Amino acid sequence: MGNESGTWIMYGVSREDPECIHTVDEAVEYINKEGFLPLFKNEIPGFSLEERTAPEYWWSGDPKSDPWEWREIIARSGKVAYGKFFDKKAGFISKQWFPYFANFRRDGYDFDALWDDEKASIRQKKIMDFYLEENAEAEYFSSELKKKAGFGKGGEKGFDGVITALQMQTYLCVRDFRQRKNKKGEAYGWPVAVYCTPEHLWGRDHVTSAYTESAASSGEKIAAHMREIYPIATRQQVHRLVGNIVAL
Repeated sequence: MGNESGTWIMYGVSREDPECIHTVDEAVEYINKEGFLPLFKNEIPGFSLEERTAPEYWWSGDPKSDPWEWREIIARSGKVAYGKFFDKKAGFISKQWFPYFANFRRDGYDFDALWDDEKASIRQKKIMDFYLEENAEAEYFSSELKKKAGFGKGGEKGFDGVITALQMQTYLCVRDFRQRKNKKGEAYGWPVAVYCTPEHLWGRDHVTSAYTESAASSGEKIAAHMREIYPIATRQQVHRLVGNIVAL
């Protein structure tokens, strides 16, 4: 997605193109085949869901054809992880590839160990406290989490930035988009992101299954896969989107 003279432009393919993705099921299949995929166009040509869909499908409001609606359906399904995983921007990681991202991005640290080694900020800790130990299966609306963790007026600043950083480190992902409810239990407003840990989606054993290898080894597997599926991508481009993988 680009902005030309103040107008947002969607990049994609014709709906008649054999490579065009038409349904959410096709999108999930494609993500699983690729392993990981940003939502919007970026500096690596073809490396996005946007570029595999017809521009006129976007923001139609029809969940059968609108990729913007698909991101909600995919997050809700738990089949693929969704969050800000690529250069602080949204995208998808398959269940198969998530353990390698988790090991690489976390450098083998669960969050409590990261905090114990003084490698996490107090603002990150205030958010992650709501997902540790007895809260491991928790799901929170972004607005609810912001309030509970003490961000906002008179409190901590930079909630959005901290949430994005925790997603980039794979400690959090988007579980769903839901409308909030008033005191009468009636839904209102636009759907709001609901956050959880990847461990809540797929279990700790799966998410941490690559902890048995070094973070560098997981990074090399990601790099090798990128070289295979997007050989035109430069080292610098991959570093920015996927991570600072020395082995590229």
